[in-house]
Amino acid sequence: MKDSIRKMHLASITDRFVKGQMARRDFLMAAGKLGLGAGALGMGLGRRPFGGFSQANAQEALQPSPEVIKWLQDVGKPFAGTTLKLATESTPPSNAINSQLKKYFEEATGIKVEIEVLPLEQVLQKLTLDVASSLGTYDLYYIDQSWAASFSKDVFDPREQIEAKADLAMPNYNIDDFLPALVDGIAKYEDRWVGVPYDIPIFIMIYRKDIYEKLGLKAPATLAELYTNSKTITDEMGPNVYGTSGQMKSGHYSLECDWTAWLWGHGGSIFGPDGKFTGNDEKGVAALEYWTKLKATMPPGVDGWTWDGQGQSVAQGVAASMLSWGEFFPYFDDPTQTKVSGLCEVAVPPQPIALRTVKETGYGEIPGVGHQGGSSLAVSKYSKSPDAAWLFMQWATCADTQALITTLGGGTGPTRTSVYDDPRVLANARVGAGTTRHLPIVRETIAKYMGSEPDLPEWAQLSSDTIPVGLGKYFAGSYGSPKEALDDIAAQVGTVMKG
Repeated sequence: MKDSIRKMHLASITDRFVKGQMARRDFLMAAGKLGLGAGALGMGLGRRPFGGFSQANAQEALQPSPEVIKWLQDVGKPFAGTTLKLATESTPPSNAINSQLKKYFEEATGIKVEIEVLPLEQVLQKLTLDVASSLGTYDLYYIDQSWAASFSKDVFDPREQIEAKADLAMPNYNIDDFLPALVDGIAKYEDRWVGVPYDIPIFIMIYRKDIYEKLGLKAPATLAELYTNSKTITDEMGPNVYGTSGQMKSGHYSLECDWTAWLWGHGGSIFGPDGKFTGNDEKGVAALEYWTKLKATMPPGVDGWTWDGQGQSVAQGVAASMLSWGEFFPYFDDPTQTKVSGLCEVAVPPQPIALRTVKETGYGEIPGVGHQGGSSLAVSKYSKSPDAAWLFMQWATCADTQALITTLGGGTGPTRTSVYDDPRVLANARVGAGTTRHLPIVRETIAKYMGSEPDLPEWAQLSSDTIPVGLGKYFAGSYGSPKEALDDIAAQVGTVMKG
């Protein structure tokens, strides 16, 4: 199929899905056949745990550096009066830029920036229609990692822009400052950079230090310790407080996210090097047996929760720990939002019992207990103002702006190495809204424990339908054993892969 025809088909089915004219399962199947890894689409939620933006730490003293403003003033003059457009999911970087920071860029350059914050499926709708038409309605693209392959030819490789546009290059932008693990896991497709790493939600261990200390427990260093700690807490404090929590809603992408952490942590993988499903092998069965025991230490409502319900179980004091998105932590530390401000602590994910190498998996799958779900920011090749868009992209992802996003925007995990050591970021490492005291653990998890899902067209349907539906049926009691459930899932995966 010619690429132009594929893009038109993809735009058509995405538009129909968003308008409610196409069922989720049909959309995921069709999108996969057209080469799109749709990730967490189809639930009407996107993949963000909390899309809110806390302005509790907004301080007039926290502004872009004078050097950055001077560069924007000098280089932006020829583009004054230009309007740029970006459609993005509700993420900490996008929210911070849109509500607090873009005014500095606009004042310095005379360039107006319109940012549409939308549910993830609507971002995809805008993106596919723009690419198919080549109209350049949007100058910048927010690209979920699962879309990188589909849109790699529709955006500029930032390395090419740096080389070709020396007169527009930001001093000290330093593309090598982006965390290497994120470049490889999020921003690259084959030999191209599909933008630069923009956002990085990732699993870390969050636990109630006060409860752990009361019961003489320590942060779980292993999966076995996570279970024994959780059982001890549930036995001692249930039904008021349970040991841990989950995002285990049947048929939802969040359930698949949880599954990957336990699967990878037991030395398993979703696929083998031959491209066949391996989640039902000995390691996969052991992981599901472990998860079944662990679930018994969770609150009863966990079967109906996505990440939001899981987060609220900790925020409201119902659960004493969770292995989940690090973005939750600044929310937990906000005394106006939760009952646990100052009571939670963080640790790297429990160490895996074993871990397969990338060579032992398929489709670029990277095993690691720290499941990640990041995104990139890119300049569209169809933009009518690509140079102005490149200025904005450099400013939005430079170290100075990332430090402001992290400090003002709720303690989100930076994608640059230097930002973790920025004095402004370090100064916010205290209890309270928008804290950054969890970021050393986020940084270590990215570097050492990050896990990435496989990259294949069928993954849209498998991750958001086939696998979580099968797992949901297992936890509802529809199978006689973990092995029976996983074998059935394997058969269904095989059917999807055959088309």
